[in-house]
Amino acid sequence: MTHDSTAVQLARSSSNATASGGWWRDAVIYQVYVRSFADSDGDGIGDLRGVRSRLPHLARLGVDAVWLTPFYVSPQADGGYDVADYRAVDPLFGDLSDADELVRAAHALGLRVIVDVVPNHTSEQHPWFRAALAGDPGARARYHFRPGRGAGGELPPNDWESIFGGPAWTRLPDGDWYLHLFAPEQPDLDWDHPEVAAEFASVLRFWLDLGIDGFRVDVAHGMVKASGLPDIGRGAQATLIGIEPLPFFDQDGVHEIHRSWRRLLDSYAGGRIGVAEAWAPTSERLALYVRPDELHQAFNFRFLNCPWDPAAMRTVIDESLAATTAVGAPTTWVLSNHDVVRHVTRYGGGARGLARARAAALLMLALPGSAYVYQGEELGLPEVVDLPDEVRQDPAFARTAGQDGLRDGCRVPLPWSGAEPPYGFGPVGSWLPQPAGWGDLSVAAQTGDPHSTLELYRAALELRRAMPGLGAPEAGTGQEAGAAAAADVESEESYPCGMRWQSAPEGVLLFTRPGFACTLNTRSVPVELPAPGRPVLSSAPVETDGRTVRLPPDSCTWWSW
Repeated sequence: MTHDSTAVQLARSSSNATASGGWWRDAVIYQVYVRSFADSDGDGIGDLRGVRSRLPHLARLGVDAVWLTPFYVSPQADGGYDVADYRAVDPLFGDLSDADELVRAAHALGLRVIVDVVPNHTSEQHPWFRAALAGDPGARARYHFRPGRGAGGELPPNDWESIFGGPAWTRLPDGDWYLHLFAPEQPDLDWDHPEVAAEFASVLRFWLDLGIDGFRVDVAHGMVKASGLPDIGRGAQATLIGIEPLPFFDQDGVHEIHRSWRRLLDSYAGGRIGVAEAWAPTSERLALYVRPDELHQAFNFRFLNCPWDPAAMRTVIDESLAATTAVGAPTTWVLSNHDVVRHVTRYGGGARGLARARAAALLMLALPGSAYVYQGEELGLPEVVDLPDEVRQDPAFARTAGQDGLRDGCRVPLPWSGAEPPYGFGPVGSWLPQPAGWGDLSVAAQTGDPHSTLELYRAALELRRAMPGLGAPEAGTGQEAGAAAAADVESEESYPCGMRWQSAPEGVLLFTRPGFACTLNTRSVPVELPAPGRPVLSSAPVETDGRTVRLPPDSCTWWSW
C-alpha cells in the first residue's frame, strides 16, 4: 500500500493540543525562506506579496503556522540576518502594509504567523553601529568594543573565531576592535547594556501589536558572553557548537532574557510564542530554554543531525523526550532548514535519499510534540550542489575555516508549475538558478499524484490532525498498551507522553501511541514482522496479509487498530 490508501474524507480539525490552550505543543510549522518562496514583482527575489499569494498551498498542506525569515530593512550581507531597521520592511520584500495584509490573509486561512527576530547582532548599517563607528562612546557601549592585545594592540582581544570563518574581531582605524561572531557586517550587541534589552522589548511589542503570533529567536543561545571574554585555546571552533561548552554560546545569562520575553508574550492574548534557535551540548541544556517561564519551543538539532541509524535515532529520541518531559515542554522536531543541506541529500541523494527522507518525515510527524517543515521538503527537493561560484551569496563561502559556505544550495527558489525555470516562482528568472528537471518536482506536477511526496505530506498532516493519539505529548496518555497485544510484541519502555517502544527486528524501530503504531525500516532490504495493526499510511508500498507485514527498505509505515 502507499499513502493513497488513506484517501478517507477527514475534516480538517484543530490541533490535538488546542483544547489545553497550548496550540504550539503539537503544531506543524512551515518555514518560508522569503526570498526563495514566490516572487510577485519580477525582480527574481521572493517577497511578502508572493508569500501571501501562495498561502492557500500551506493551508491545503495542513500546517498550523508559517515562520517567515527576516524581511526587515537590511543590506543583505547575510540574507537579511543583518538588520538595519527592525520596525520596517525592506523594499526588496515590500512594505509594512504588505506585512499587515499577509498576517490578515494567513489568519483568515487559519494559519498563525511567526517572524524572525535577530537579537544577537545588528547590521553594520544600523543607526547604533553607525554612531559607534563615528566614535560615540555611548553607542560603542551597546556593542563589544575592546582594545587589542600585543604591544601596539595589533592582535585581536581574544582567540574567538567567526562562525563563518576567520577571526571574530575586526579592527577599526582608531585601533579598537569589535566582536562579530558571524560576518564583520554583523556586530554583536552587548546585552549587559540596559538600552539593548529595552530596545528589543519595544521591537517585540511593535510586531505583536501588528498581530504576529510569535517569534523565532535567531541565535537564542548567543546574546550573553562569558565574563571577561576568555580564550578558547583551540581552533575550528565552529565544529564545537552544540558539542562542547563555549564562552560565547549557551551561557546561563541568556535565560533571564528569555524569561523577560516570556512575560511580555504572555501579556498578549492569543497564545503568542517564542521559539529558540539554540545549540546546546546536551539535550538537558537545550531543555532549559523551554522551561515553563521561558520560551515555548526549541529546535531539536540533534535529531536533524542524526545519521540514518536506528540506534542513534532511538538514543536522540529518548534523550530528547526525557529532557523536555522533565521541564513540562514539548519536543520540537526538525529535519531541514535554510542553514543545512537538505535531508534528501544528507541521506544519500537520488532514489535512496528520497526514500529515506520520506520515511524520516513520517517518523518525525509520528513523534510526540511539534514539528517544522522547511519549504520544499514537502516536494522532496534535493540540495542543489552544483551552483556556480559566481552566483553564491552565502557570506561563509568567501571566508575560511568556518562553515562550508554552501548554504545557498538549500535556498534555491521553489518550483510551483511548468516544465522550465523559473517554474512559476515569478514572472522571469530567480536570484539563484533552478536546476533543469525540477518541473517534475513542482507543486502542480505532484498535486493529485497519489505516489508523490507532496501528497504523502498532505495525507500525513491530515491523519495527524484526525488521530487522537498523535501530536500533543499528552494526547491519549494511558491507552498505549493495546498496541503491544495487537503486534504480539514485548513492550520495552514507555513515556508519560503515551509513547512506548516495542521490540522489533534488527534495523527496525517500532513504537506505539494510543491507537497508533509506527514502524521504521532503516535497512536496505525488506524486513518481515507481525503486523502491528492496520496500515493507514506508508512512505513506500507495504505487503501485509493482516497477520504479518513485509516492510520495504528505507520506509516508514503508520498503523492503527
